[in-house]
Amino acid sequence: RECISVHVGQAGVQIGNACWELFCMEHGIQPNGTLFDQSSDDNSFATFFRETSSRKYIPRAIMVDLEQTVIDEVRTGTYRQLFHPEQLITGTEDAANNYARGHYSVGKDKIDMALDRIRKLADACSGLQGFLIFHSFGGGTGSGFTSLLMENLSTEYRKKSKLEFAIYPASQISTAVVEPYNSILTTHTTMEHSDCTFMVDNEAIYDICHQNLDIERPTYTNLNRLISQIVSSITASLRFDGALNVDLTEFQTNLVPYPRIHFPLVTYAPIISSDRAHHEQLSVAEITSSCFEPNNQMVKCDPRHGKYMACCMLYRGDVVPKDVNVAIAMSTIKTNSSPQFVDWCPTGFKV
Repeated sequence: RECISVHVGQAGVQIGNACWELFCMEHGIQPNGTLFDQSSDDNSFATFFRETSSRKYIPRAIMVDLEQTVIDEVRTGTYRQLFHPEQLITGTEDAANNYARGHYSVGKDKIDMALDRIRKLADACSGLQGFLIFHSFGGGTGSGFTSLLMENLSTEYRKKSKLEFAIYPASQISTAVVEPYNSILTTHTTMEHSDCTFMVDNEAIYDICHQNLDIERPTYTNLNRLISQIVSSITASLRFDGALNVDLTEFQTNLVPYPRIHFPLVTYAPIISSDRAHHEQLSVAEITSSCFEPNNQMVKCDPRHGKYMACCMLYRGDVVPKDVNVAIAMSTIKTNSSPQFVDWCPTGFKV
């Protein structure tokens, strides 16, 4: 049950760095691709890593950017020995925040190469589960090249699920004037060709870093590490054995009422700074109720004004299903802050 990660554009590659750093820590893999503990027979890394004949572990990932600078940081950084050099694809001129350049003029030259690398990675998998695609809506490569790639992926791998992690342009914090145009152009593709898109909003994450983690001036590294925690939690059920195993298609079945409405709202709890961690008691019920608070959400919007269609709760760690059911029952009974569900889906909880 392998997943192939595709990181497109500056945002995608930088989130990719944070994600692979975290995956290496979780699976005990060193930055040069060897295991810390060679004797263990734990097999959970196979979802994201491929083992070579020399017992090195290579990520099933591909990074594409139309300019070199961001990927050059990977090529010279701490994890330079982890990635296969063929998996890092760079162009010579960037898309300059322009959707059309990413999709038509500059992107067209790189698309065959990218698809070829993805095909090689897919051939090395025994049971390919799907693709995780990381990109931003606002950038030129992130919007234009991704939509070109998605169109090609849906023709080649029709049955595989495609999950996106997209950085949505925030209302207050903007890095380019043309972000709204790029997002509108790429939204059509994400609607048609993606199975599920997890939105993340920079402004919301800045606020979380500021309020919950006490970071005065959050950097992109802080934001990316927070996003990588979410990615890791969503895919944890694929990699580690649990009471309830979820695969990528199950998300789709439970969270997507109509094929075009597949943009779930991500909330992560508990997010607390390390010096506060010792003073808090984190019971299952407490974490569950904090998931429905707007200030823990990854997108700036207030779900209290609308209704929920479906809700999927993923728990990590030492949790028994009984506690979870009690906690969910508690959070739905409490009237003032409880989630309101639509009439045709009264109990929309997936655990």
